Amino acid sequence: MSAAQHICDSRYIERHAYVPPRRRWFQGLAAILNEWRRRVRSRNELAALCDRCLRDIGVTRYEAYREISKPFWRS
Repeated sequence: MSAAQHICDSRYIERHAYVPPRRRWFQGLAAILNEWRRRVRSRNELAALCDRCLRDIGVTRYEAYREISKPFWRS
C-alpha cells in the first residue's frame, strides 16, 4: 500500500482526525472523572473484603486500610 493510499484509509483518518481543543479538554476531564469513580468503586470493594479474602490476595488489613483511607484523587 502506498503512502497516499495509507493516508486515505478511513481507519487512519479516524485515528488522526483533528479534535478541537475544547473537545480534547472535555475528553480529558471525562477521563479524570472516570478514573476517580473507578478508584472509589475499587476502594469500596476493598473495604468490604474479609480478612480471609485479603490474605488470599496478599494484602494485610493495614495495607487495605491505608489504601481505603486515601482521598479519591490520590492514586
